[in-house]
Amino acid sequence: MKSRSIIKYAAIIGTHLAMISCTKDFKEINTNPNTTSKVLPQALLAPALTQTVGYNMSRSQRITNELMQTTVNMGDGDGKIFRYEIRAAEADYLWNNWYVQLANFKDIYTSAEELNNNSYMAVSLICQAWVFSMLTDTYGDIPYFNALKAKEYVLQPNFDLQKDIYTDLFAKLDQANELLKSGVNIQGSSDPLFNGSATKWRKFGNSLYLRLLLRVSAKPEMKAPDKIKEIVEMGTANYPIMTGNDDSAILRWTGVSPYVSPFATWRDADWYTPKLVNFFVDHLNEWSDPRVAKWATLVDGEYAGVPSGYPVGQAPDAKSAFPTALMTEPLLGNIMNYSELQFVLAEAAIKGWISNKTAQEYYETGTTNAITQWGFLVPDNYLNNDLVKWDDDADLENKMEKIYLQKYYSLFFTDLESWFEYRRTGHPVLPKGGGLENAGIMPARLNYPVYLQSSNGANYEAAVERQGPDNISTQVWWQKP
Repeated sequence: MKSRSIIKYAAIIGTHLAMISCTKDFKEINTNPNTTSKVLPQALLAPALTQTVGYNMSRSQRITNELMQTTVNMGDGDGKIFRYEIRAAEADYLWNNWYVQLANFKDIYTSAEELNNNSYMAVSLICQAWVFSMLTDTYGDIPYFNALKAKEYVLQPNFDLQKDIYTDLFAKLDQANELLKSGVNIQGSSDPLFNGSATKWRKFGNSLYLRLLLRVSAKPEMKAPDKIKEIVEMGTANYPIMTGNDDSAILRWTGVSPYVSPFATWRDADWYTPKLVNFFVDHLNEWSDPRVAKWATLVDGEYAGVPSGYPVGQAPDAKSAFPTALMTEPLLGNIMNYSELQFVLAEAAIKGWISNKTAQEYYETGTTNAITQWGFLVPDNYLNNDLVKWDDDADLENKMEKIYLQKYYSLFFTDLESWFEYRRTGHPVLPKGGGLENAGIMPARLNYPVYLQSSNGANYEAAVERQGPDNISTQVWWQKP
């Protein structure tokens, strides 16, 4: 039985058994019989990106939207995430699938290195940094340096410190930035994000760098504010970042195989069963925000939500839900958009780390571009609405709340990102319903998959002893004071 557990773990962490299914729908590119018997990097990139974004959307719908008061999957059964009740089995899906795709992203690097293709090497490093950051932000300490080495017979990798992981993620992003300086594009048909543009990949990598620097900015040893200043003010030529919505990293679902939204095959009833929360809907109504028409259904002639965290047995009347048109919406494939970057910079500005523009400028650019990204014009006087208007005399916490209310909407369906940022900042301030479990405290992480206790027991136990109990209340390194 123990050997079977090890085999299962190895399949998840280090082998490439999923590669065949991952690439089966991608007909255009495979191996080149004239040059090599190995899979080329352009054969792996599109399926790995598509699968990863699909996983992220699935758990954004299931986990992020429930924790962050976008939706309520109404009912009084067990495992209601909106009540902070998270089953242990919830941990497996992202852990297993993210590691499988990381194996593919790592193979892109190995293959590209053999071909002396710096651009695909850089793209691989950016994708690895992106997925590993989500893994460590979800679980804390994870197998990193010795992960994905089953072919080298490393079947039980140790769990690395999150601090060390982040240090290496930054090194990967710095390396990627250097590799992309040549500006050599990759094959357009292999790249559903940027159609092969090396320049846009470089901007995405450096924008992701800023997102992750902000995540660890409370840890003095990481010197994140200094690096943020270097990227934004001192090294603009060396660190290009997104400059508009066209630079956003979005896998836009076309509806043509293989780029079909993972929600497209859902039954309509499964899609609109979760109801929108009043926290999510009310701000849009109060701001006269045009996005509400795209994100909510009308009920009795109005957009309305229900309270989250309501006590067992006190279910409110159902209100608005997501329109079924969102099931095939191209913009739900968001990885990182320009408006999020502007809110990152707005926070850096109010904290005095950068000064090339004011926090108000970044905030207003982020706010307006979050609306235009969705194809709407910014309503007249939107930025002068008392509930939106920037107040430069407000204290830090009020400015943070203003930024994060808008950022909350710019992160719509972006993996677990708004949950990560809430755990870091406590913003936006969410109302607490009387039916919340976990003492009403937002879950700080997901537990590790239960099977690790038998398949990698010694390293699992070492991680738990170091990090804290394997439950949803144990804070990860960047959350701890």
